[in-house]
Amino acid sequence: MSKKIYVGNLPYSVTDAILESNFGEFGGVASAKVMMDRDTGRSKGFGFVEMTSAEAAQAAIQALDGRSVEGRSITVNLARPREDSRGASGSGAQGYKASSRADVGYGNGGYGGGRY
Repeated sequence: MSKKIYVGNLPYSVTDAILESNFGEFGGVASAKVMMDRDTGRSKGFGFVEMTSAEAAQAAIQALDGRSVEGRSITVNLARPREDSRGASGSGAQGYKASSRADVGYGNGGYGGGRY
């Protein structure tokens, strides 16, 4: 079982230290990180906590999921592995793919504007 926990719907005032102390009640905390917006420096409203044991992680999930923190009901569950995001941009293992539409692009009437 995984020891990494996703914590969602956090109030923007929650810091790494607060997250670590709240989860510390259930066992050892290896790391606690609130995700921050790169541009504004403000919390994104979610974070990750890695516990030292799977048992501590399960105990924290059962105790904290749905708990109200500053009027917000937080979501606490096992973190899923990151998905590969390269496919979303249209480029990936297959190479760049401009569009699947036949009427858009160069060589279909006009200077790249497609058909009108």
